[in-house]
Amino acid sequence: MRLVPRSLRVRLVLVTAVGASVALVLCLGLLYTVLDRQLRAAFDADLSRRAGDVAAAVSAGAPDVVPLDPMAQLYDSGGRPVAASPVLDGGRLLAPARVRALRAELFTEASLPGRRGGEPEEVRVLARRLADGRVLAVGIRAAPLQHARDRLLAALALAVPPLVLLVSAAAWAVVRAALRPVDALTREAAAISSLENGRRMPSVPGDDEIARLARTLDGMLARLRVAFDHERAFVDDASHELRTPIAVLRGEIELALSALSDARAACGRHDGGDAAVDLRAGDGRDAGPGVPHDRLGEVERSLRGALGETERLSRLAENLLRLARAGSLPAPAEPVDVPAVVRAEADTLRPLLGLRVEVTGDPLVVSADADRFRQVAANLMANSAAAGATTLSVRVGAGREWHVVEFADDGPGFAPGLLESAMERFTRGDDARTRGRSGAGLGLPIARAVVAAHGGTMTIRNGLPLGGAVVTIRLPVHR
Repeated sequence: MRLVPRSLRVRLVLVTAVGASVALVLCLGLLYTVLDRQLRAAFDADLSRRAGDVAAAVSAGAPDVVPLDPMAQLYDSGGRPVAASPVLDGGRLLAPARVRALRAELFTEASLPGRRGGEPEEVRVLARRLADGRVLAVGIRAAPLQHARDRLLAALALAVPPLVLLVSAAAWAVVRAALRPVDALTREAAAISSLENGRRMPSVPGDDEIARLARTLDGMLARLRVAFDHERAFVDDASHELRTPIAVLRGEIELALSALSDARAACGRHDGGDAAVDLRAGDGRDAGPGVPHDRLGEVERSLRGALGETERLSRLAENLLRLARAGSLPAPAEPVDVPAVVRAEADTLRPLLGLRVEVTGDPLVVSADADRFRQVAANLMANSAAAGATTLSVRVGAGREWHVVEFADDGPGFAPGLLESAMERFTRGDDARTRGRSGAGLGLPIARAVVAAHGGTMTIRNGLPLGGAVVTIRLPVHR
């Protein structure tokens, strides 16, 4: 179980809520302490006022004022009560030893017997020694003070959760407002599927960290776009320049093979099978000494091998040119029947690839370039056949926002280490995936570039429905 949330917004709100809770508890605890002291001081001030009034009356020779006080008791110097309030009912506010030991004014706590056998009652007492040596004790019940404390504590405890919720809601609103530009940047960055569309990051007003981040990302995107344009221009120029010499080389090799074939035919008309064959150039000039007949096969094999590599170079240059131009050429918007295009391409390639293609799903007509979509289907079929798959399932689904075309084969699938890079240029699978067939690793990149040029996305995985490689194409719905 993950204890730390993934969302930065949630983490910030949690940290704020915890910090606010700790701060509130500390502040309310301090408030409780201050209010408790103030309540105690108010009780003590009341005791001091009453004690002063009663002491003045007793000193003036009116001890009968003591019973008139709500809770007072007068002791002689030996600790015996000489006057008391009726509420005491024979109880004592001070013990005899405490009376005899009293030297000045003293605030203390006392316990009176409960009425009718009830629990003892706590009182707060102020004792004061008078000028004639007698001791006056004035008390007040502690229950109201304790009740006031309890109500204060309950009020503070009830105030903590709403305050924490209020602070959390405020923190959520502040963090949401602060991170709203980050969400906009994230959505825009995810929507930029390629560098050809010229989209920019949304501008964030101000000069804070997020605004500087937005400007930095926009500048980085512009630099990447320039680098991508330079790379595409280089690949375009290089592949275009390679086509001419490769075509010339292929023509020369085919001409040499043709001359060799004529020479072997001429040699066969001679009696001596091991005679040297005189190879002449087409213009009749001497092309060198004769070649022994037994080496003609070696020469022919070398020339045919060179011709095969030349054809491979020609395909590589053509693929590079297509890849460089895949996203830059405007795609003509024409209705394309996706299932019909896939079936037609499967019928064309079946004799060459030996792959059984099953097309299922919804009827789907999209606005796209039919030739390029046919190229995507051909590349994906060729990849599945190269992997050793015998069946390719193509499922077509029409949606409200996106159309989905899924190519799934029964081959070994992509190697786990290639799932992240299989759609990069010149990435080739291992022997288990390619079954010894050579390739330049441009099929998937070309398909992805074509899909991106139509505003779509392409992803790869392994698994169902056939257990092999699965390539999913998502095309936007144009309204």
